[in-house]
Amino acid sequence: MRVALLYPSWTGEYGLFGHFARRGSVWPPLNLALLAAMAEQHGHEVIIVDGEAGGFSQDRMISEAFRFNPNIIGLTASSPFFHVTKNLAEGLKEANNKIPIAIGGPHVTIMKEKSFLPCFDYAFVGEAERSFPQFLEQCQKGRDISEVKGIIYRKNGETAFTGMPDPLDIKGRQYPLDQFPFPARHLLDMKKYKLGTLHGRFNFTSIQTMRGCPWQCIFCASEALNTTRVVERSPRSTVDEIKSVVSEYNIRHFYIVDDVMTLRKERILEICDLLDEENLAITFEGSTRANLVDDELIARLAKSGLIRLSFGLETTDPEMRQIMNKRVPLEYYVKANEICNKYEVEALNSVMIGLPGETRETVGATLEFLGNSREVKQANFAIAVPYPGTKFYEMARTGGHGVQLMTEDFSQYRRYGSAVTTVGELTPRDLVELQNDGFVSIYSAPWRWKPMIRKMGIFGALLMLIRVATLWRRKLFLATKPFRIHLGMP
Repeated sequence: MRVALLYPSWTGEYGLFGHFARRGSVWPPLNLALLAAMAEQHGHEVIIVDGEAGGFSQDRMISEAFRFNPNIIGLTASSPFFHVTKNLAEGLKEANNKIPIAIGGPHVTIMKEKSFLPCFDYAFVGEAERSFPQFLEQCQKGRDISEVKGIIYRKNGETAFTGMPDPLDIKGRQYPLDQFPFPARHLLDMKKYKLGTLHGRFNFTSIQTMRGCPWQCIFCASEALNTTRVVERSPRSTVDEIKSVVSEYNIRHFYIVDDVMTLRKERILEICDLLDEENLAITFEGSTRANLVDDELIARLAKSGLIRLSFGLETTDPEMRQIMNKRVPLEYYVKANEICNKYEVEALNSVMIGLPGETRETVGATLEFLGNSREVKQANFAIAVPYPGTKFYEMARTGGHGVQLMTEDFSQYRRYGSAVTTVGELTPRDLVELQNDGFVSIYSAPWRWKPMIRKMGIFGALLMLIRVATLWRRKLFLATKPFRIHLGMP
């Protein structure tokens, strides 16, 4: 069969923030590349059309898909960009309604039949590495697809679901992810994928060495997506993939997309040992929990190429951290940043504004912590979003901990410049203003400008500084408004 996998452009939805998203990184659709590799392994012909990397309009996406003359079209979607995928699917159907369209991704897995709109013919629930090639085989041979688990489809005009797919981990197999081929990067224009770092803007690719996170923070859909179980890949397989990428594409920077890169210390150290043995001379980055790093570990990782590590700080308020089930003591973040700075590893610290229990005072305390800590070079300020499938979403729907959900229009579920909840006395507008205050607080410090320029480039950094200056001007305007009104000034 001929399979076209499409990944539409999404950064345009963020306006100015979209510029920073594109400048900071253009990511390869690793999930589609893995499914493409599985399909090719079973003898199918596949293309991937990456609209984000190519800057393609919806019309261009449709044109590229039909030029291939596919037997089936596959799409993927997360909740905030589900409407983008839906619009693309509707455009495809309008152009040619005879070619079936399949959709998968986290939004479909969580929402199931609720996401199965008329523009879709099939929906894949859960991990599709097995169900997708099985589905293609059944279709090619004209057999009943009801035997393939994990699929929603229409039968005699009614919606049918074949049940949840079997888990990927096989009893007795230590490294279940080794059963899959490397992602089909040859179907992507690998020169398009760039990532800004303090060492420059790198051509890069993402790579996965394990899936899952055993913790259950309220803003993650871990239970709905069944990601609390950890499924690993062998260090040897991981390094073999890195080696092939270096050899085939001369790409030497890798983003490890694992939820907790240092979850098992001995495993990541074994990967480093193999990297050194192969003399690959790469750089890499990832994310982890602040309590899962130490001086010895970071020194070893840096020796093998670690240049950046991300931590989820979220908030400094102890009661809020308890509500969100964030069990890492605050002091670990200070220490983790210190250790990273010692070994010249860029440390990123993510903050969420608008979590249950948030007030202006708790936001102020977090900003004061970040503003006074010169060890913290960078921080990202996102607005907490109650994505479907999370405990936070259920809290917001039921009014738990003073959180009220203002809309169920998932296209508004964005982390920047938009908020969909009221938290206590904080309205959505208040949360956006507090997010702006966060950017001002962090990036007004001159000692943070140099890292920003190195990471974003001169143009991107200039836009950020202009934005900071504009926000400062607005804050001064609001602060002096009562005095100006008293004097009769506008």
